[in-house]
Amino acid sequence: MSRVGKNPVIIPDGVSVEVKPDMVKAKGKLGELTLPLIDEVSVKMEDGKISVAPVSNSKFSRSMWATTQRNISNLVKGVSEGFKKTLEINGVGYRANMQGNNLVLQLGYSHDINYPVPQGIQIAVEKQTTIMITGADKQQVGQVAAEIRKWREPEPYKGKGVKYDNERIIRKEGKKK
Repeated sequence: MSRVGKNPVIIPDGVSVEVKPDMVKAKGKLGELTLPLIDEVSVKMEDGKISVAPVSNSKFSRSMWATTQRNISNLVKGVSEGFKKTLEINGVGYRANMQGNNLVLQLGYSHDINYPVPQGIQIAVEKQTTIMITGADKQQVGQVAAEIRKWREPEPYKGKGVKYDNERIIRKEGKKK
């Protein structure tokens, strides 16, 4: 029995959810998101709560039970509160700034990196070394953060590069004489 899947998703005030047999649509103050459903789970909405149950007792149906519940929970949380990731840039001369709808990164290459901000994502550069990524879709926020981090991953000797704010870089000892 799934411990996550059996918990109902509570719909907060200001969010309207529409459940159809093939999709769930949530609309809130931060936008509108949809989630396509598979035939292995059934979704019901009653009394301001969304409950998910497996259709059969197959392994795939039981595994998709909690996954669907968590995806619906992220959908509802995204349109009401939103998601955010923070990136930190470490290194001499490494910096970021916004120019229009592009994020411009200077990460030690011979050229600047222009990253166009996707639709539905807001990027704010508070300091030149801190990037805040916010949006309603959790997957899209994480994907944008991973793409920016991929340009210069943190290295273990000096810790230079782009890292998540809560990421811990395990440092290595340098070469000895």
